[in-house]
Amino acid sequence: MNIIMSKHALEQARERGVNINEIKETISKGAKFLQQEKIIAKHRHIKIVFKKIKDKYFIITVMIMTEKNEK
Repeated sequence: MNIIMSKHALEQARERGVNINEIKETISKGAKFLQQEKIIAKHRHIKIVFKKIKDKYFIITVMIMTEKNEK
């Protein structure tokens, strides 16, 4: 899986202690929802917002799910 992370996503992942394997697992196994041209993937406690561009996954942001942002 070819992952490209925005500067923002990289900072958020580091701050929240989410590693690249957890990001890949969230994309491959998580429930996915479309939001305009973006895809939201949720798996376990992680929420990823990304775009798929050809065979690459461009990660926009990485979040830890809480009651506040689960929806």
